Amino acid sequence: MAESDQVGADDANLRAGIGDLAGLVAGSRSLSESLTEIAGFAVRAIPGADGVGVALFRATPEDQVEALSASAPVIEEIEQIQYVVLREGPALSAVLERRPALSDSLGGERRWPRFGPRVGRLGVHSVLALPLEVADRVVGAISVYAHGKSAFDEDAVELGTMFARPAAVAVHNAQVLAHAQVLTARLQAALLTRPVIDQAIGLIRGRTGRSTEDALSHLRAISQTEQRKLVDVAQALIDESVRRARARASTGPGV
Repeated sequence: MAESDQVGADDANLRAGIGDLAGLVAGSRSLSESLTEIAGFAVRAIPGADGVGVALFRATPEDQVEALSASAPVIEEIEQIQYVVLREGPALSAVLERRPALSDSLGGERRWPRFGPRVGRLGVHSVLALPLEVADRVVGAISVYAHGKSAFDEDAVELGTMFARPAAVAVHNAQVLAHAQVLTARLQAALLTRPVIDQAIGLIRGRTGRSTEDALSHLRAISQTEQRKLVDVAQALIDESVRRARARASTGPGV
């Protein structure tokens, strides 16, 4: 393929990748699924890529990684080595320095003396790592891997950097949505459990004459002592009350 044709093909792939990011509807996907989709888009958009890993950070680069996804199992293994096992590698350098990190021969890479040789033994020799920034905050990183040496040239770095900008927004949006979904689930659970707790409080008040606050404190004390959820303690109290009422009813009056 002529150089001009290759440039045109690379540009087309980048535009297609960015278009895929824009069309990503995270609402129907889990956080992991969204990150995996983004990794797949990056493989197609960045020339020379054989596989891509995407990492999402909790709050700051120093914090633990919230989620990891990759385009292939071997890439997921490499990402685990980088972020979890060794805490050393190109993406961590890219995040710290706020610029792309590139290596043409990981097996002999001195910047990451433990990570490089270990990944080289897996048959992966080139990497391009890019920080994902939104509003001057690093929200994650993309690690682009290739089996061969010297796989990423200046054009790959430029195109990867261009892809990383909208990818950062997509990753951040997936994170925000995932957090909102967790909060919604917690609120729904609270709405379901509150009537059970209120009913148990009413039973305690009816038996002991305690105030609402004292009855709730009594339930919490049992919960802590028995290391059981508050709603489980409340439900057990209600179930026991129902059993007693049924026993009295079956015995009949005057017995």
